[in-house]
Amino acid sequence: MQYVSTRAAPSPATSSNSQQFSDILLGGLAADGGLFLPAEYPQVTGAELDAWRKLSYAELAFEILRKFATDIPEADLRAITAKTYTPEVYRNARPDEDSSRITPLRVLEEGNGTRLLLQALSNGPTLAFKDMAMQLLGNLFEYALAKQKAELNIFGATSGDTGSAAEYAMRGKQGIRVFMLSPHEKMSAFQTAQMFSLQDPNIYNIAIEGVFDDAQDMVKAVSNDLAFKARHKIGTVNSINWARVVAQVVYYFRGYLEATTSNDQKVSFTVPSGNFGNICAGHIARMMGLPIDKLVAATNENDVLDEFFRTGVYRVRKSSETYHTSSPSMDISKASNFERFVYELVGRDGDRTRALFHKVETHGGFDLSGKPGSDGDEFKLVARYGFKSGKSTHEDRLDTIRDVADDYGIVIDTHTADGIKVAREHLERGVPMIVLETALAAKFNETILDALGEDAERPEGFENIEDLPQKFVVMKADVEAMKAYIAANTGL
Repeated sequence: MQYVSTRAAPSPATSSNSQQFSDILLGGLAADGGLFLPAEYPQVTGAELDAWRKLSYAELAFEILRKFATDIPEADLRAITAKTYTPEVYRNARPDEDSSRITPLRVLEEGNGTRLLLQALSNGPTLAFKDMAMQLLGNLFEYALAKQKAELNIFGATSGDTGSAAEYAMRGKQGIRVFMLSPHEKMSAFQTAQMFSLQDPNIYNIAIEGVFDDAQDMVKAVSNDLAFKARHKIGTVNSINWARVVAQVVYYFRGYLEATTSNDQKVSFTVPSGNFGNICAGHIARMMGLPIDKLVAATNENDVLDEFFRTGVYRVRKSSETYHTSSPSMDISKASNFERFVYELVGRDGDRTRALFHKVETHGGFDLSGKPGSDGDEFKLVARYGFKSGKSTHEDRLDTIRDVADDYGIVIDTHTADGIKVAREHLERGVPMIVLETALAAKFNETILDALGEDAERPEGFENIEDLPQKFVVMKADVEAMKAYIAANTGL
């Protein structure tokens, strides 16, 4: 399997960016500033889907990943997935869930030919869906670094959940340091404590004065300094990392296989989305041949993606225009992974993709609506990829949290509430709708308390996490100062 950059020349076979899985595993952006995608998507047959219905999650992960990581010996890859996806790692299931299933489905609503289901993705160490990919990424990194006898300095940005998932996956791992940026005082108290309470010497938490997009821009700026990146062995765990995206493809297959009994059935997915990484994995699953009808992006008040899927206009917001909301992990106004989809939308034309995202940096966005003065008319092609969207507000979140608690006895987090609210707007007869859970409600207790008048239940071991000592530094959004900080703490 060969990989190419979204900004590569139109002929992938001759592109200098064409690389194998292990070549791109430890990095993030391609050398030309683009994102990696397979030169072509592997296809899944009906016979494979039938066989996969009987597999454990770890076995399913192996079968899917072996199509993408063709340069890793299959015995090694099977051992890595078996080590990663165990009930001992994903142990934080609700009382009525079977943790051995890793990502169990629960029926929320059923009647009049429609079904609304919730796929549990938050049973891992940090109680968020990011654990599904990050635990695998940690084990892949450790495997690759051991083979190369190398070190890696992970440099990432988080709006809340990526950071803790990365740090818990990488803490104590040989040859790995983690430098994680987060927006200062814009995460929930639980999210902040989960990250900042880690005292491991290989973990560095940096609170940035600004919003998530400021932190994300710094990660890209450092990654684009190729000399600094090489000298300081910089890698990334943000969803711009291809390995993390492909790991998320697995639970789309698992959700489909649990919700159906035959391969002639279709399902739809609604995905709370800010950076477009999670739903991008669904797009990849669909391109592989998984029978997905619709992929519905659910946004909060920061509705950049919803605006595009309604109008064809991609308009990023400035930091001053980015709302701080009660679903803070989606407080993002520049969706990094969106470039992967746009590359498909414009016919895998790397030159055009590069030009469009250059316009994002210089003019704040682009317009593919086809209207006079627009940048193109590709918006008319969006329907063939199954994308829809919707928006949720704080009051919507409160109402949905109350409804789900009253009707089903389930307390959901704020981002999952955004997903359920939008999913209800896109239900269709005969097509099950699966909402991907984002996190356990305990991570956003302030809003749960507001909605229900009582605290969310916490899994064992997280009872007093906010009271633990915290270790972090506060810095301005200054790229050169950040490089100096990294250099000072790596000794390179």
